[in-house]
This record gives sequence, C-alpha cells and structure tokens, in this order.
Amino acid sequence: MSLNKVKKLIIIVIVIVIIFPILIFVQRKNKKEMKSKVIRKAAVAGSFYPAEKSVLNSQIEDFFQKVPEKKEEGLLRILIVPHAGYEYSGQVAVWGFKQLLNKNYSTVILLGGSHSSWFRGAVIDESDVWETPLGAVEIDKNLAEEIVEEIEEVTFSTSAHSGEHSLEVEVPFLQTVLKDFKIVPILFGETNETLLDNLVRVLVKNMSKSTLVVVSTDLSHYPSYEIANEVDKTTVDSILSGDSQNFTKTIVSQMGKGYSSLETCACGEKAVKVGMRLAQKLGQGEWKLLNYANSGEITGEKEKVVGYASIGFYSLSEVEELGKNQQNKLLEIARGTLESYLKDGKSPELEVSDPQLLEPLGTFVTLRKGGQLRGCIGEFEATEPLWKVVQRMAIEAAVKDLRFSPVRLNELAEINIEISVLSPLKKIDDPDEIELGVHGVMIKKGLRKGVFLPQVATETEWDKETFMGQLCSQKAGLAWDCWKKKDIEIFTFTAQVFEEELELEH
Repeated sequence: MSLNKVKKLIIIVIVIVIIFPILIFVQRKNKKEMKSKVIRKAAVAGSFYPAEKSVLNSQIEDFFQKVPEKKEEGLLRILIVPHAGYEYSGQVAVWGFKQLLNKNYSTVILLGGSHSSWFRGAVIDESDVWETPLGAVEIDKNLAEEIVEEIEEVTFSTSAHSGEHSLEVEVPFLQTVLKDFKIVPILFGETNETLLDNLVRVLVKNMSKSTLVVVSTDLSHYPSYEIANEVDKTTVDSILSGDSQNFTKTIVSQMGKGYSSLETCACGEKAVKVGMRLAQKLGQGEWKLLNYANSGEITGEKEKVVGYASIGFYSLSEVEELGKNQQNKLLEIARGTLESYLKDGKSPELEVSDPQLLEPLGTFVTLRKGGQLRGCIGEFEATEPLWKVVQRMAIEAAVKDLRFSPVRLNELAEINIEISVLSPLKKIDDPDEIELGVHGVMIKKGLRKGVFLPQVATETEWDKETFMGQLCSQKAGLAWDCWKKKDIEIFTFTAQVFEEELELEH
C-alpha cells in the first residue's frame, strides 16, 4: 500500500471515529436545546400571509421588486408600518422594510395594540422563540426582563400574544431583510399615559444604533375611500409633525367629527405615541412618509376601506449613539479617574481601543450628591478622544466648578456620575425651533455665554419662557428676556445622557 493511500485511510478513520460523532452530538444538542425552548408558533400563517415558505418568499420578493431603490438620509430608528393581510397592506409595508436592506439591527422592539385579547397595561410574550414559515427568531429575554422589572404595569403573558396578528405579520418582513436579530414583542391593552412615558424612559436608555423600533398600526377603519384619504392625510401629517400631543389631539378631533362608519383613525394609537415620544428623546431627526395607500386602491371596493402607511423616523445627528458597554466604560473611566486624582493628584494611565471612544466629542460630566448638584463642567469643541475628555471634565467638575467647594475623597462614595455626550452646535434663528427636553441650548453675546443641557428642562419642569429666562440671567448674567433680542446668538444641541446605576454608600 502506498504512503498516500495510508494517509487517506488515516483521515477516513479520524472522520469516522472522531469528527462524525462530534457532529452528531452537536446536532442532537442543538435539537434538544430547541425542544427545551418555549416556541410561539405562527398564529396567522395561512390567513394573513402564506403558510408555505416558497409562496411567502415569492410574494415578499414581488413586493420588493415594485419598490424603487431609494435610501433616505440618516439612520432609521423608528418605523411605522401596517399589519393587515399581505394582499392588502404588504406592498405599503415593504416601502418601509426595504429601508432595512444591508443594515445591521440586532434588536427589534415591536409595538402594537391588541386585537384579540383585553387586558390592562402592556404585555411581553414570555416565549423564547417566535416561529414563522421563514424560520425562528429569538426574543431578547434580557431586555424583556429589564422592562418588566422596571415598569409595574408591563407584565409577561403568552396567552395575550398567542392569537394576535399585529406583531406577527411584521416578522417575515424582518426575516427577509435582517440577519442575527432578536425581538421584544410588546402589546398594549388598556393603558394610561404614565405607563407610556415609563416605557419610553426604559427603552431610550437601552437603545443604540443597532436597535430598531417597529410600530404596527393601520390607519382609518371602514370609512369611504374619499373620507379615508382625507382622514389619513391629517393623521399622517400629525405624525410627521413630530409632536405626540398634536397626534393625540388630531385623533380625538377626527373621531369627534362623526365621519360615517369611521371606527378608528389608528388602531395602534398607543404604540404610535410611544414611537413619537421615543423620537423626541432620541434628539434631532425627521419623520418621513415613505408610502400611503388604502384598501380601496387594491381591491376596488371603495365603500368601506382601511388606510395604510409606512413612515420612518431618521436620526440626523452626526454623533453615533454609544452602546451600553461603551457607556459603562466611560462611567468606569470617570469614577476611576476621580478616585486616582483625589487620592494622589494624578489621572490613571489607560489604553482605550474602541473607535467610538476615540472620536473627539464634546462632553459634560455632572456630579450629584444626595440628588443635589455637586459639580458640572464640560466642553463643546473637543480636540482629543472622548474618553480623555471625560477624564478631564470629571476632574474639573470635581475640583474646578467655582459654585462648589472641591470634592473630597471621603465623599466620593456618595456621589453619582452622569455623562452627557454632545452633538455639534447648531445655530438657529427662531427660538420656536427649541424642543424642551430634546435640545440643550447655548446663548452667546460677546464674551458672555450660558449653557443648559437638555435634561435641565425635564428636571425642573420649566416652560420655555422660564427655561430661556433662567439661561439668560442665571447662566449668562444677561437680562431675563435677552433671548428675544436680535443681538443674541442661540445654538441648540442634543445629548446622549447616561449615569451610573448603582446604590451609593451612605
């Protein structure tokens, strides 16, 4: 037997004796793990969309081919899409989902209203996996559990989700355009404004550039074709305004007009509210209408129709959002720097390789003790990496804020650190452009200037008149109404704000 034949024989033996059993073991292990997971089977496959994989793929591909190749500017953060049967609303929905092609979203938060169950509050499916004819998608259990832990009115429920279509119909579209993503499916029942605001608070702190929010809603239900066009245009315009209060007033106003057969202007009204309030918290951006149609244009039946729209919120900020790990890293740097500096007067030597933390970005560091301000200093135009700016601003907030005595080492354990990473300044001509709680503001006249971070308006609950008056008088040392004068320069900016999540010693 030749040497080559011996080698081949040895390889075959290795494959049979060692590698093949390992592959069988891994395959069986994966199957066992899947069996141990709680799987939500597709509830409306075969009714709202095809149950056969090949037919479903073909239908979705046909939808995509009819949408032109057009990418909107900015990063898509929130997408509003319809949820009727694919033959009715699928084409409109794909105008939105096509914007996700070649994007890398790792978490998709699905928001919608319940059509099949009545309950109070909001519910997240307790299953581990959602299954459609196109495969399985895991639920982000960590984020789901955090939401439930932080908000009393949000609970887990498998039954509320089991027969519901409004979120399920969005999943095959997502599976077509995204890879390696998880979902957090949230259904709204009877809710109040406090719940919606709390959900926005928890979601916004968990959102990064790889998080997408999908809001599932149809528009007008069962008016005539002509009335649907009129009503839906008003509803869509209120969403495009970016003002959630305007949207709420519009819905109430339209329902009060007594249109014949109009049952609702938006069945996912609460989900839309959360999406709009999230957009306000995310900062500078723009709502864009991607496509609109109603069922009358598809079926030819125009006596009773349902309206559909795809609408996207695109972040226009030049600053890339920091993820949770990056936020924690900066907070660790800030605390470690203060411990070192207050102990021996030196900043620690660090090596940081994360590209986003190496970007030169403006930053404010805020220190609080017992909930009270203990120091706050920052800079807008940075020339060194973000992590180094955080180091310097942490030290300056602790020992160079002239409003306070220097922080001592023995009180550091009682101090909470907050970091605000800033977008570039944008000069505005009209104070009406300022959105309280979204925009930070700088005013400038000669050598005098004053700055308020976006969170100041939220924490104080000031109206715009008070906010700007305090900025002029308290921060810039100018007249209370200086912001109304033509010789004052006004700049806005947004900030990604995060703080330590720890129990401080007392």
